[in-house]
Amino acid sequence: MARAPERVTDESSEPLIRAKPLPRRLPVAGAPPELVPARMINEVLYCERLMYLEWAQGEFEDNVFTVEGRSVHRRADVAGGELPPRPLSAAERAGAEPAAAQGAGAEQVAAAPSPAPPRRAARRRPDRDDEAGEPAPYEARSVWLSSERLGITAKIDVVEGDASGRLLPIEYKRGHAPDVPGGAYLPERAQLCAHVLLLREHGYACDEAAIYFAASRRRVPIAIDEALIAATEAAAARAREVTSAAAIPPPLVDSPKCNGCSLVGICLPDETNLLRRLSGEELDVAMDAQGPAPEADGSEELEGPLAMDPWGLAGAAGGEARSGDGDAEGETELRRLHPARDDKLPVYVQEQGARVGLAGERLVIHSRAGGQTEARLSNTSQVALLGNVQISTQAMRALLERGIPLCLMTYGGYYLGRATGLESRNVELRVAQHRAAADEAFCLSFARGVVVSKIKNARTMLRRNHAAPELPVLSELEQLARKAAEAPSLASLLGLEGTAARVYFGAFPGMLKGTDEVNGAFDLDGRNRRPPRDPVNALLSLAYALLAKELAVTLGTVGLDPLLGFYHQPRFGRPALALDLMEEFRPIVADSVVVAVINNGVVAPDDFQRFGGAVALKPAGRKKFLLAYERRMDQLVTHPVFGYRISYRRVLEVQARLLARVLLGEVGAYPSFRTR
Repeated sequence: MARAPERVTDESSEPLIRAKPLPRRLPVAGAPPELVPARMINEVLYCERLMYLEWAQGEFEDNVFTVEGRSVHRRADVAGGELPPRPLSAAERAGAEPAAAQGAGAEQVAAAPSPAPPRRAARRRPDRDDEAGEPAPYEARSVWLSSERLGITAKIDVVEGDASGRLLPIEYKRGHAPDVPGGAYLPERAQLCAHVLLLREHGYACDEAAIYFAASRRRVPIAIDEALIAATEAAAARAREVTSAAAIPPPLVDSPKCNGCSLVGICLPDETNLLRRLSGEELDVAMDAQGPAPEADGSEELEGPLAMDPWGLAGAAGGEARSGDGDAEGETELRRLHPARDDKLPVYVQEQGARVGLAGERLVIHSRAGGQTEARLSNTSQVALLGNVQISTQAMRALLERGIPLCLMTYGGYYLGRATGLESRNVELRVAQHRAAADEAFCLSFARGVVVSKIKNARTMLRRNHAAPELPVLSELEQLARKAAEAPSLASLLGLEGTAARVYFGAFPGMLKGTDEVNGAFDLDGRNRRPPRDPVNALLSLAYALLAKELAVTLGTVGLDPLLGFYHQPRFGRPALALDLMEEFRPIVADSVVVAVINNGVVAPDDFQRFGGAVALKPAGRKKFLLAYERRMDQLVTHPVFGYRISYRRVLEVQARLLARVLLGEVGAYPSFRTR
């Protein structure tokens, strides 16, 4: 029943009619698509979580195996050829009305109508064995079939047929042919079985299938029997059931399947399981019966001490978590399944009047003086333009097509925004983020964690870098961290954070080392900004702007809205969530870079320029600072919760993805990043 409008009386006018506010209702996950792709039948048998990430949440990430797989499929992905005429059914031969493609609602074969080119008997196709006979008279590539009765859709790589209308679907795989019964593992055989069922549904005779393994250069026949058909139909039903539940399945436990999975950096199986274990949750180890995970190779980057539950995330349950072998203190070693650092690098363009263009697969930066610099798109993670820098529409389109963010910043480095393509299709995560932002209890709990971590990391910075840290300062920061952990509201938390910042920046000059002349030039009298009025604050402002840009890009990639935060309230144009996550990284990333460039003489007093009361870096000084900042982001650090070593840029991504796991209900609390 609709609410009646509310009448509001104004003293100087007629009564105003104002509609009553309606309760805010967030959308829920819709029903899954009616047709299950054959690829999802493969994945639901291999790993239900992988299927859900790709199909329900639209996540995907490339690695060397997926790129190699696309290379193997490059010929099969080009639609062409033709199928033999469909044999007439018994009813059609008797003159009855033809059935609708032998299945209610079945769609027509989506193959290119162009006839197959003439074949030469002496030429052998690369996906045929050496002992194979003459090529089939009919061949079609990239054949798309669907059936509403079966509830399955598929794009078949290659279909061969003879004059009698009997077909053989062929699937391309990049790896070696396994020595297992049936010629392949069940997920692959079920995928081929789905292809066979679709061909039968469209009236063709099809008794078997084949997989071409490119690494072995061998075609393996796949027999289709009733048991495989039943397993395939059950897998399709299970894919619909898992997707309809609108809840991501739990990760596999210590499974060797995770090695080489391209989505392992999104899934974070071991990290999620560890946090679930710390919270006292029982894990279903029997979910994956593929045997133990491969042992670590002893590489230093795979090792790292981990004190179980260092900040009491699990309370009394933490002592029951898995500990490393022979470790009396309960330290744990976690597999690092994703790369320690990203091989791609950001491109910064700060020369005013420069132009960014495109030449093939390269970005070309033209300077006003006539010089040019090139950067390969395949090696570029993001592009940041500072100030008045032009970019062509061709270059911008190339960045958007490849998912490379284009960040726009002011001449002084203030982050304005970014242009991106379609970053993430994970609608569930966005809905969960908006739901959490409306939950005051969650916002306060999350804000407490990041503020406590910021204060503790600031205290660690002073202990590591201050010539003689004063005990009252360290003690006050410790007390403020304790108070922040029990703050009753966001307003009181803001007050505690501001007090801690005044204490910290009051002791900040003690971390700067050098001659009296240098120390005098880099004197700091508290934190000031907009604009910064001294060189140290100018460096701090630039470092914070770069870090905010970094997290805004990372959050967008993960699928979160950088503008909707939990601690920083939403404001027009402000990346509130990026500011939330960067709080704990301000001291150990941004402040650390500032201290390093001053103490190591990377920037000098003459690298700054003054306009009235404002201070800013000159272009040459900014370039040196950007290089120092990127070195810090690429530096390896031991994750305090998981124990492996990854770069700071990778840490930001891991933390953002862990926040996504919290919002989706997989992890109970956000594991803040605190150094020791």
